[in-house]
Amino acid sequence: MNLFRSEEHARRWVEFDAAMEWTLHPLSWWAQTFANPMFKARARPDFISWLGSDEGKAGWGELRERLSPPS
Repeated sequence: MNLFRSEEHARRWVEFDAAMEWTLHPLSWWAQTFANPMFKARARPDFISWLGSDEGKAGWGELRERLSPPS
């Protein structure tokens, strides 16, 4: 993930790809994304089995929706 001062700054970047423009979000959006239970539970010793639990499945589904490109 690259952090830029503004969307305009990101768009002027030499390697900017307009197809990935949907990923430009404010820092608060990214902070909320990384607050997902999937990131919080990574240090659990039972993380892999936790993924199969209802809580793990819900966290994964929420994260997948949040990070999916708009239709």
